[in-house]
Amino acid sequence: MAAEVAGLLAFSAIRNNDKVGLMMFADEVEMYIPPERGRRQGLRVIREMLAHRPRSRGTDIAGALEFVSRVLTRRAIVFLISDFHDEAYLRPMSVAARRHDLVAVRLIDPRERDLPPAGLVEMVDAEDGSHLLVDTSSEVYRRRLREVLAARREEQRREMTRRGVDLIDIPTDGTAVDPLAGFFELRR
Repeated sequence: MAAEVAGLLAFSAIRNNDKVGLMMFADEVEMYIPPERGRRQGLRVIREMLAHRPRSRGTDIAGALEFVSRVLTRRAIVFLISDFHDEAYLRPMSVAARRHDLVAVRLIDPRERDLPPAGLVEMVDAEDGSHLLVDTSSEVYRRRLREVLAARREEQRREMTRRGVDLIDIPTDGTAVDPLAGFFELRR
């Protein structure tokens, strides 16, 4: 879904003859392509997005925002595409939002919210590899998980709005076209 969003944004930039660049990160910046104009640049961004394989599993949104604030000397529209399962990125987000037009694109996986009642399931954290045994047949557990995730997403939305960051939610089980089109329509 991140590649689809980035591709749509790259094609939109090409169509408007805007510069487009790319920065991909995990727990560190793994690739940076400075912004340039042109179809060739847009296609390079898309190709790199699709071909890239992360070197690590961590997430450091703060480090990525600090990198962007350092390397982009002119005001730019910056789309930060992430699931935002990270901590301590709000201060660097404030700094980046003062320097640039920062738009957070939050990818939401409905499977996180709606666990099927499958009984005992061993969950593995994709970033740190920790294991947790969960009874997904427990309605109490599933309801509490939905509540916690909803509260966290609402808190993120509130904090981003307070910092002047626009937020676009895109479910991973659909298409990015409608949420992005709605965002650009509101912007217009």
